[in-house]
Amino acid sequence: MSAGGVVVLDGPMGTELTRRGVALPLPAWSALALDHAPKLVAAVHRDYVAAGATVHTANTFRTKRRTLGARWEVLARRAVRIARESVGGLRVAGSIAPLEDCYRPELSPGLASRQEHRELARVLADEGVDLLLCETFPDALEALVAVEEAVQTGVETWVSLLPTQPGMLGDASRACVAAGARAVLVNCVAARDTLPFVAELAGLGVPFGAYANAGDEAAGIGWGADAETGARAYEALARSWLDAGATLVGGCCGTGPAHIARLSRLRPQ
Repeated sequence: MSAGGVVVLDGPMGTELTRRGVALPLPAWSALALDHAPKLVAAVHRDYVAAGATVHTANTFRTKRRTLGARWEVLARRAVRIARESVGGLRVAGSIAPLEDCYRPELSPGLASRQEHRELARVLADEGVDLLLCETFPDALEALVAVEEAVQTGVETWVSLLPTQPGMLGDASRACVAAGARAVLVNCVAARDTLPFVAELAGLGVPFGAYANAGDEAAGIGWGADAETGARAYEALARSWLDAGATLVGGCCGTGPAHIARLSRLRPQ
């Protein structure tokens, strides 16, 4: 649950499904489970509820036209319905992700991404999500386009950036806030490297935070590490984000329900 002003997001869907034995080849990745393992998708959502998350992201990260073709809308709507049925009255976020690789900003279509972001945002809004989460964007322009289209639906919009380029985070976050984003986060950065980026978000005038990945195997936070040991290490890092002013925390690739359970105990000092 949220405690002391901290909003706890859920953890990853794709890597958690993989950990549970679901094969998720690219490019469809986590979206494949909407056809082949919908009950397991629901189970992951329920486990994050039990861990204490209060914002749950529907499995729409890869439900886009260029990835799934004609079935993209059917699967996007299915993902939202599975999330809604699994988390009860808790908040459901619709994920809007980059159209290409999250770690390859040079592949971003930039302004040409507008139509695809618009159609997904409208479908997610029509399906009744509580907020739209434009997440894991490494390219400032495409992030701004996605935020603009999400805001146009009238649904509360958050943005989460993946700062792969020097100097990108500050300018991109300010532009997204000006466009209507009501919260800004960083995600899928290694947890041990996340604090400087969180600190950079202070002063935007909106809530901010992070949901980091577990880093490499040597970090001992995820990827087969002892779950409780890794979760404690992640909790300690997340504490530093709260000390920097963050109020939104969750988990990304390589974390799981044990990490979210630790976050649900955090309170800002």
